[in-house]
Amino acid sequence: MATPALPLARGRNSGRPRAGMSAIERSRRRLFWPMLMPALILMALFYLVPIIYAGWLSLNEWDGINQMTFIGADNYVRLAKDPVFIGSIINTLKILFIVGIITFVFAFGLTMILRDMMGKKFVRSVLFFPTLINAMVFGIFAGFLFSPAGPVNKLLLLVGVQDPPKWLAQDNLFNMIMIVMIWSATGYFTTIIMSAVDQIPAYYYEAAGLDGAGPWAKFRHVTLPLAWDVISVCAVLWTMSSVKVFELILVFGGSTAKAPPTSTWSTALYVYQAAFGSGGDREFGISAASAIVSLILVTVLTIGLRRMLRREAIEI
Repeated sequence: MATPALPLARGRNSGRPRAGMSAIERSRRRLFWPMLMPALILMALFYLVPIIYAGWLSLNEWDGINQMTFIGADNYVRLAKDPVFIGSIINTLKILFIVGIITFVFAFGLTMILRDMMGKKFVRSVLFFPTLINAMVFGIFAGFLFSPAGPVNKLLLLVGVQDPPKWLAQDNLFNMIMIVMIWSATGYFTTIIMSAVDQIPAYYYEAAGLDGAGPWAKFRHVTLPLAWDVISVCAVLWTMSSVKVFELILVFGGSTAKAPPTSTWSTALYVYQAAFGSGGDREFGISAASAIVSLILVTVLTIGLRRMLRREAIEI
């Protein structure tokens, strides 16, 4: 007596189209891997392979010319004892949290103002315009504005301030960099959040107003929940971009002859200076190790942020 065929386990792909599957679904299944493979190959070549090579390079001592010398985890031990690298991590975290929180507070405030404002599309374009400008331009322009003989100090002298602050002094330099970053990033995130707010039907706000809700209550109970997915994506984008801040610090605090003061370095600038610094000592192993630490930092922060911001989606 023939043994009856056992049914396939649920969820297992037999490699053949199932009975009753539509022609479109069969075509999608056949084209899935052929369409996905080019992207996977490019990601492996330009992302995975460089990360693996950087991990290997971080375990070696190499100046880019002579032969590599395997030293194990010594580069990571040096980083843990290097006050400049520790300071660069602290500065990066300041950018992430201090600049990020202030930027999003301004973005939320502008969102509440622009939501019912006439000509909000034009204002949004004006706010977004700084995003189109390279960060180096902001560094040069801010250096011009706040130089000892710049327009800001001249204006302060006109209003009676005889001893204006030394904006570009080393003690104030990183604070000025953070202010410029807030200035340049606020419009970008305001525009993204406003695009989500525009999708919220007006009758939600009308119903909240009839219930006696003020602007803050409308923002808290209507805008924030319904735009939460977009806001969480913005938070992740900011987390990733804050670890890569480089040009603004290099131009704002540096010069053609030397690097910015080490008190203003971010992890990205530390990676650059270790490999291509003006001091003449090129340590690609240290540079790769610091890049790996930065990658781990942004990965942990991104995963943690995603878990913290996770919530049930609300359908409009």
